[in-house]
Amino acid sequence: MTTTKKVTTKKAPQRKTAAPKHIGLVQNDGYLEPFEEAIRGRHDHAVWKINQLTRKGKITLESFASGYDYFGLHKTARGWVFREWAPNATEIYLVGDFNNWEENEKYKAKRIAGTGNWELKLPNKAMKHGDLYKMHVRWNGGEGERIPAWAQRVVQDENTKIFSAQVWNPEKPYEWKRKTFRPDKNPLLIYECHIGMGQDAEKVGTYREFQEKVLPRVIKDGYNCIQIMAIQEHPYYGSFGYHVSSFFAASSRFGTPEELKELIDTAHRNGIAVIMDIVHSHAVKNEVEGLGNLAGDPNQFFYAGGMHEHPAWDSLCFDYGKDEVIHFLLSNCKYWLKEFHFDGFRFDGVTSMLYYSHGLGEAFTNYGDYFNGGQDDNAICYLTLANKLIHEVNKNAITIAEEVSGMPGLAAKFEDGGFGFDYRMAMNIPDYWIKTIKEQSDENWKPSSIFWEVKNRRPDEKTISYCESHDQALVGDKTIIFRLIDADMYWHFAKKDINGVAERGIALHKMIRLVTASAINGGYLNFMGNEFGHPEWIDFPREGNGWSYKYARRQWNLVDNPDLCYHWLGDFDREMLKVIKSQKNFQKTPVQEIWHNDGDQVLAFMRGDLVFVFNFSPTQSFSDYGFLVPTGSYDVVLNTDAKEFGGFGFADDSITHFTNFDPLYVEDRKEWLKLYIPARSAVVLKKN
Repeated sequence: MTTTKKVTTKKAPQRKTAAPKHIGLVQNDGYLEPFEEAIRGRHDHAVWKINQLTRKGKITLESFASGYDYFGLHKTARGWVFREWAPNATEIYLVGDFNNWEENEKYKAKRIAGTGNWELKLPNKAMKHGDLYKMHVRWNGGEGERIPAWAQRVVQDENTKIFSAQVWNPEKPYEWKRKTFRPDKNPLLIYECHIGMGQDAEKVGTYREFQEKVLPRVIKDGYNCIQIMAIQEHPYYGSFGYHVSSFFAASSRFGTPEELKELIDTAHRNGIAVIMDIVHSHAVKNEVEGLGNLAGDPNQFFYAGGMHEHPAWDSLCFDYGKDEVIHFLLSNCKYWLKEFHFDGFRFDGVTSMLYYSHGLGEAFTNYGDYFNGGQDDNAICYLTLANKLIHEVNKNAITIAEEVSGMPGLAAKFEDGGFGFDYRMAMNIPDYWIKTIKEQSDENWKPSSIFWEVKNRRPDEKTISYCESHDQALVGDKTIIFRLIDADMYWHFAKKDINGVAERGIALHKMIRLVTASAINGGYLNFMGNEFGHPEWIDFPREGNGWSYKYARRQWNLVDNPDLCYHWLGDFDREMLKVIKSQKNFQKTPVQEIWHNDGDQVLAFMRGDLVFVFNFSPTQSFSDYGFLVPTGSYDVVLNTDAKEFGGFGFADDSITHFTNFDPLYVEDRKEWLKLYIPARSAVVLKKN
C-alpha cells in the first residue's frame, strides 16, 4: 500500500490595500469628497499646461512669461526693434512723430515666417524718447490705427483726448534705492487706495503727490501694505481703472513710470509693501485704444460667440484657452513684479472668470454649484498658473482673489488641489454689515451672528477681512459711516454741535471695525479715507455730474481739523492697528470665544494675551459683568468709549483688573474677570 504525503502549501499573507489618499483639499474638507475627481481634473489640467508651456521642464514658467522683453518697442545696442503678435494682419506700419504720421517702407514691419508675429528693426536715429506713435494695421477688408498691445507707455492728448503710444527711453532710468523687499504679513494690514483721487484738490492726483502727501499718512496710521487701484492704462477715468486698454502701461494721467517706481521704492524704504489691482478678468471694448480689434480679428485675444462680451460690464472676455493669451497675461504679471517691483496683486473679478455665467444670477447654495460643468476650466487653469508664476518670480509675493461665489480652494495650496492664492477677500463681511445696518434695529444686533460672520471662512484658506471697500463708497451706494449718520454728518459732525445720531454712528463705526479686524485669519483692508469716516460718496467726472472732480478726491482737511469728529475715528483706527500688531503673529493666534449672550448683546473672545469685549446694546450698560479668563491681571489697552476717540469715558481705564478666584475652575486655571461695560462700546484688555 502506497501512502501519499499531504503537502501543505502556505499562502502568502494578504496585504491590505491602502485606501487611495485624498488630495489635500478633500482631506481638509470631507464634504468635497464627491467632487474629488473634478478637483483632481483641474489640478491635472494645470500640471499638463505647465508641462506644455515649459516643454516638460526644459524652461521655467518664469522664462516662458517674458513676452514683454520680446514684444513691443525696445532700444537695443544696434538700434530699435519692434514686434507685435497680429496673425490676421496683412501689413503693419509704425507711424508717429518721427515720420509725420505717414506710412513709408522704412517703418514697415515684416511677418516672421511661420508665425503670427511681426518685426521691424530701425537704426538709433529712427526715433527718440518722447515721440508719439501708433501702428497702422491692414487686414483683408479693412485697416486702422492701433496702439500696440505690448506698449509700455501710453499718453492722452489733453486737447484731442486721443491716446497714443510713446517712445520711452529716458536718459537716466530710475535707480532703485531698495532693491529687495520682503512684505510684513504678520498680519497684512492693507490700505486700498487710488492715486488720482488721493488728494484734496478737485483734480487728478499724481504719483508724486501721493508719495509726498498720502504715503506718510499710511505709514503713521500703521498699515504695512498699500493696494493701488487703476494702475493699468484705461481710456475712461470714471471706470475706476477696471476697463483696461493697455495692460503693460502704467497710467500716464498720474505721472511717469519713474515716478511710480519712486513711489514704490519710497514705500519699501518705509516698510510698506505695494500690491496692485490687476485686471485680467476682462478688457475694454475700445478698438483704437485697446485690444478689441487689433488686426481685423475681434477674437484674437477674446472668446468668440456668446462668450465674447461680458453681459454686465460692457467689456470683452479673454480666451484663456489660447496659449498666446496665456503668454500675454502671464507676462503681464511678471512685468509688474520685475519692472516696477510690485509685491503682488489683488486679482479683480475672479468670480466672473470662473463661471460661464460670470456668476450672474447664480445662488451658490451647495458644493455642487462649483462642480456642475458651468465652470470655465481654461480660466481656472490660467489663475492657477498665474499664482505658480508669481511665486516663482517672487516667493514672498502676495496674491489675493476678489471672489464672491465661495469657490473652494481658491486660497489653498496648488499641491493640495487649490488655485494657489495667498488670500481671498472675505466679501461676506461688508455685505453682512450693510444688511445689518439697513435692516436690523440696534436692539436686534446679535453677537452670535456677528461673531459667526467675521469668522466664517474655510480653515485651510487665509482671508482678507474688511468692513467696506471702494465698492461701498461708489455713487449709488453708501459707506458705513454714511449709512449710520447720513445727512447729519453735514450739520452735526463738529464737536461743539454733535447730536445723538452722530454719537451713535461714531460708536458703531469703531465697534464694527474692531470686531472685524480682531477676528482676522490673514489680513485686514481699509479703503482710503474710510478709516476716519470720509463723508459722501465717490463719483468720478462724467457727463451726469458736469465732469466734476468734487467727489473724486479725499478731503484730508477733515481728519486734520481738531474741531471736527473725523479725527476721533482716525485716531482710533491708528490705535486699533497698534493693538493688533502688539500680539505676535496675531493672524495665526486662535480666536477663542469666552462668552456671548444675545439677550445682553455682549460678546467676548481672546487672542493670545488680548481680551476683546463688546456690548452692542444701545441702552443697557453692565457693572461687574463677569467672564472666565486665564488667571492674572489685565490692563485696558483700547476702549472705544474713551474720550479721545469721541466716547463718553464712562469707565476708568487706568486701573488694573485682577481676576477673582473661583474654586470650581482651579484645574482650568481660570478666574472671573469682572468689568464695567457701557452700552454701545468695546474694550480690549491685555494680560500682564
